Amino acid sequence: MKALVLASAAALALSSAAWAVDADNTGKNQRDADGSTLTVFDQGESAQDRQISASVRELVVKDDSLSTDAHNIKIITVAGAVTLRGPVASAAEKASIESKAKQVQGVTKISNQLEVAAK
Repeated sequence: MKALVLASAAALALSSAAWAVDADNTGKNQRDADGSTLTVFDQGESAQDRQISASVRELVVKDDSLSTDAHNIKIITVAGAVTLRGPVASAAEKASIESKAKQVQGVTKISNQLEVAAK
């Protein structure tokens, strides 16, 4: 019985190691804190800016071909300029989201800062 418990514990430890993910976001947190990069707290307060962000979000979320990460990107609009930030699964997703943002009325500029996740 003791051998079975030890074998089970060893198997669990090995399988846990295979699923381990490095969740250290220190570099990104420092980048966002230095003030040179827009964050969600910089979202424009005008009705037009809020509507632009909502419209881009709606187009992104409606596209079932996009990954969960893509559905959860940050969309920040200030004076009609849209900034897209966050991880996406591929370069095709990055381009697709930018294309969707370009379709929204009132968008004056797009800063595509989406990051293709490493595989």
